[in-house]
Amino acid sequence: MTDSTPAPAAASPAAPSATALAGLLAVAGATHFLAPKPFDAIVPRALPGRARTWTYVSGVAELTVAAALANPRTRRAGGWMAAGLFLAVLPANVQMALDWQDRAPALRAAAWGRVPLQVPLVVRSLRIARAGRRG
Repeated sequence: MTDSTPAPAAASPAAPSATALAGLLAVAGATHFLAPKPFDAIVPRALPGRARTWTYVSGVAELTVAAALANPRTRRAGGWMAAGLFLAVLPANVQMALDWQDRAPALRAAAWGRVPLQVPLVVRSLRIARAGRRG
């Protein structure tokens, strides 16, 4: 007898990418609530209100984007949201690098290294958005 069950559809190459990005954002978002102090410290001082509020808002944003990326039905929107989120947190990464000028050279390098890492995250997010439900 032959099996008449249809073969599962091949996953898009963007699917693992979307899943990995969703995982990264979920962990980062949860960390904003579990250990908020380091995030408070990098909130740009020019933003109005309390740093903790911005920490929690960004944590919620990361968790929301993670959920959108994880669901194939909302993955396209999640990709666009992720690209916007990574651009929105760029000032915090710059603030951290500026604030860490008096730290050990390795820490300063790590802080400045985060800034250009936003580029591949934005690019990956845009690829996921363009792939849509397939990705």
